[in-house]
Amino acid sequence: MSFYNELRLRQQLCDTVIRVDGAEFYAHKVVLCKCSPYFRALFSHWSTPDCMTYDIPGVSPSLMRVIIEYAYTGFVPLTKQNAQELFIVADRYNITGLLQACCDFLEKQLSPLNCLSIWMLTDTFYHPELRHKAIQYALSHFKEVVVNCADFLLLSAQQLVQIIESDLLIVKQEETVYEAVLKWIAYLPEERKEYSSLLFSKIRLAWMSPKYLIENVNESELVKTSPECRAMLLQTLNPILDHMNSYRSFVCQSLAKPRVPPALLLAVGGWTDGSPTSLIEAYDTRTDCWVDLACTTETLRAYHGAVFLDGSVYCVGGFDSVEQFSTVHRLDLASQTWQEVSPMHASRCFVSVTVVNGYIYALGGYNGHERLNTAERYEPRSNQWTIISSMHEPRSDASCATLHDRLYICGGFNGIQCLFTAECYNPDTDQWTLIANMSSRRSGVGVAAYADHIFAVGGFDGVSRLDTAEAYNPSTNTWSNVPSMPTARSNFGISVMDDHLFAVGGFGGVTTIPDVEFYDIKTNVWFSASDMKISRSALSCCVVNGPNNMTDYASPLNTSELHLPSKEEDEMEQ
Repeated sequence: MSFYNELRLRQQLCDTVIRVDGAEFYAHKVVLCKCSPYFRALFSHWSTPDCMTYDIPGVSPSLMRVIIEYAYTGFVPLTKQNAQELFIVADRYNITGLLQACCDFLEKQLSPLNCLSIWMLTDTFYHPELRHKAIQYALSHFKEVVVNCADFLLLSAQQLVQIIESDLLIVKQEETVYEAVLKWIAYLPEERKEYSSLLFSKIRLAWMSPKYLIENVNESELVKTSPECRAMLLQTLNPILDHMNSYRSFVCQSLAKPRVPPALLLAVGGWTDGSPTSLIEAYDTRTDCWVDLACTTETLRAYHGAVFLDGSVYCVGGFDSVEQFSTVHRLDLASQTWQEVSPMHASRCFVSVTVVNGYIYALGGYNGHERLNTAERYEPRSNQWTIISSMHEPRSDASCATLHDRLYICGGFNGIQCLFTAECYNPDTDQWTLIANMSSRRSGVGVAAYADHIFAVGGFDGVSRLDTAEAYNPSTNTWSNVPSMPTARSNFGISVMDDHLFAVGGFGGVTTIPDVEFYDIKTNVWFSASDMKISRSALSCCVVNGPNNMTDYASPLNTSELHLPSKEEDEMEQ
């Protein structure tokens, strides 16, 4: 094709001229025919054989230049400014390759600012794959779309219904959906108030806070002026006012059905029934259910670390009852496939793992011979581990967390005694600093960043398992006591999700336990959650969010009737 393009540029052996608004483009019919069925029909059916000059309507000279250059080179200089225009032109003239290039580009450019315009574009210029991606993006970033996207206010009532009735709409709070409806109606109140009851019926009222329902929704003009909205609200409020703990089961399904959760807590691997396991369970706070995942870990492992980064779960180090691992495996949540990545420089079980600024850090642990004070970090882009400064003392069976771009590690075991020391790492200077000691020695401790503090929970003090917890304030370099867990435990999973601090499983002193509890700093109280399906200790927990296939991981109560139109269904609707 470079030969033909050279002839075109020299205007040699050209047998056609494409004219657009006075601009003329010399070309070869056979090249343009190969590019698009439109040109083939134009040259062979819609004109006489001796015709050389063709006037093409509905396209600018600059876009026609791009089309012809694409026909000869297969390359198109796509930008944010021209991609949608070229998409329309490629669709109109049936230039399949250019259309796919535009779709691929627009998909990569999806953002809260443009996802609705791209979705609406595919209403007119149909491309099911791009349409599917655009609506998925809007559903996954709904709050940002409502706040930042001017096109949100221009949606039709039917388009807004399609979004807010979807079970795949991801919001942390259902109040976000209600307030979005109010914002949309307020933009053109006289025209849109007739849709109030239709839109209100798509809001999952039973998943809103009872206080918000009573103080905000109940007093809104929307409810006061619409008998239909008032009736729907009462269907939800009456069971709440009757003090029913399971009031959602008394509310009609359309108002009480849960949506896909914005995040899930994964419990990965661990030690159960005297041996390590590869099982992964996922916890959904909205349904208070644990679900077994089909994508079990690549190997049996316990005393490892698990973290979530850029759509993947990484399992780091660990122990299979025979060998201490240096290996690292990555689970791609989108494809549900495992891949082994570069191993660490050292074998590490009882390892502490966290993420800081896109890097995975692995600290301390036990290599089968000694407790380690060494540390290293992993960069996913280069697939390389790099040694960093060593900690002040060896630590296995410690735990760590990230707060304000600093890494904190607490407690552990140095081979002689359980530790109450803690230290902080600054990635910018590659330096460790000892911080104030905890009030208790804690090995097998759970450490998490929560409410601008570092929480150290449970563990083993050398004598017994602990139920106590304490919180570190970096501003004052002090620890303070917080309420104790109901269950004493060590070697458990710990994570923060939905503004709650979760403690999962562990060893209770006699046996492994399945118990799950969470701490709410607003009430300063620990609550019980549903137990895991199996008892296990030496597990690792992490919170995942963002994958478009969240339904593959969520509770069956969320997925049994979830529906997003498939590409085939979309095509039938068109």
